Amino acid sequence: MLDELCTTGEVVWTGAGAIGSRDGRIRLCFADQIGLLAPAWESSEPNDGELHDAIRSRLATHGASFWGQLREAAPEANDTELLVALWDLVWAGEVTNDSLAPLRALLGGSGPRQTTPVRKRGGGRPRPGRLTRLGPPAGAGRWSLVAPLLEPAPTATEAAHAQALQLLERHGVVTREAVLAEGVQGGYASVYRILKVLEERGRTRRGYFVSGLGAAQFALPGAVERLRATREAVDLELDPEGAPEPVVLAATDPAQPYGAALPWPETAGRPARSANALVVSRQGTPLVWFDRRSHHLVLFPEGRRDPGWAAALAALVATGRERSVEVRKVDGDAVTDEVATTLRAAGFVDGYRGLVKRS
Repeated sequence: MLDELCTTGEVVWTGAGAIGSRDGRIRLCFADQIGLLAPAWESSEPNDGELHDAIRSRLATHGASFWGQLREAAPEANDTELLVALWDLVWAGEVTNDSLAPLRALLGGSGPRQTTPVRKRGGGRPRPGRLTRLGPPAGAGRWSLVAPLLEPAPTATEAAHAQALQLLERHGVVTREAVLAEGVQGGYASVYRILKVLEERGRTRRGYFVSGLGAAQFALPGAVERLRATREAVDLELDPEGAPEPVVLAATDPAQPYGAALPWPETAGRPARSANALVVSRQGTPLVWFDRRSHHLVLFPEGRRDPGWAAALAALVATGRERSVEVRKVDGDAVTDEVATTLRAAGFVDGYRGLVKRS
């Protein structure tokens, strides 16, 4: 469905900053809203190398272009150098593609890494994957500049209004912490004035809906009613056997509020909203935090009562989301017997440095 929407031009995706050398954040917007919700990303480093300029010039002059046409614009560069420069511009929000295929290829592909200096100043390092006659998979599809899609440029008030409505739809209850966690341009002040106007017009409600957060909380009327209904229906003491299956989310996912809108539960570990981390939750309560790169697990109080997190991590391999999951440390120390028993029951086996689940 998402691929079809991108191919038909109804949805546009743009980069919103690189994360490390092989990952990054993206924005997905309806084409008629991109100017309001996806302002130009302010890259931390200027992408003003020769290859960057060659790509910009080609797209500005000839419009949407395939890999081979970009190749003609920089004949002296090899495929890897050109691909690195292209993805620098993607993560900077300058260039987009009419398909998600190159993004998937970049994140999941394998192949030669860039080992020679590239004429650029950006930091992205894609993995091109298997080269074909049409170029690397991460360079497939039609590439185009984002700037024309942002015109006509909205006023600051129009952009802030659209941003405020989006936050209300996304979070239900908008707090200062949630706004800051999303990195909204202009910070909470730019959104607060719009939320205040919406309250005066009866479109939002202000109240103290979530304990422990700031007093300036705004919510849609429907969200308030759902909160009240949930508060009455849900038993605060979790019953793992009768509860829904655990959910695994990226620690940075907006739907995962801990470490941003909500504080992390007390734990001996050091969880963070980092790019490689996952959070396993059940009914909104976090059970564990897991870093795929360092193989560290942080066990939250509810995770000690509810062992369902182990099966959820094992399911990452069973469903193909991960090739393997390995736990080497728990809360900064060696894996305890209790945790090891829980992992083995979920299908993990003892490995050289920890417990492993492989496909």
